[in-house]
Amino acid sequence: MKPLNFFDIYYNINKMEKGIRKQIENMIGGIECPKGFQCYKSGFANLCRARDIGIESFLECLEKNPKACTFSFPFGLIHLCQCPLRIYIAKKLQK
Repeated sequence: MKPLNFFDIYYNINKMEKGIRKQIENMIGGIECPKGFQCYKSGFANLCRARDIGIESFLECLEKNPKACTFSFPFGLIHLCQCPLRIYIAKKLQK
């Protein structure tokens, strides 16, 4: 992920619709993110790689080292992502 400066973060967050931003900010209040919410702060420009596989509460994690993420866990031959924010972004915003 590329580092962001203050102006990038401010611009990207303000571009979001207010309703979406409010919902995400409420969600963030209950999550401890080891990546510092880079997905949100970048306006979704720096998303970890994941794919919706049709399971309501999970995504397939496509990161090179999924074991490094606290939200990823092995399931058979794949890793699943259980980050509520990343799942919201994938399922509601199709990103």
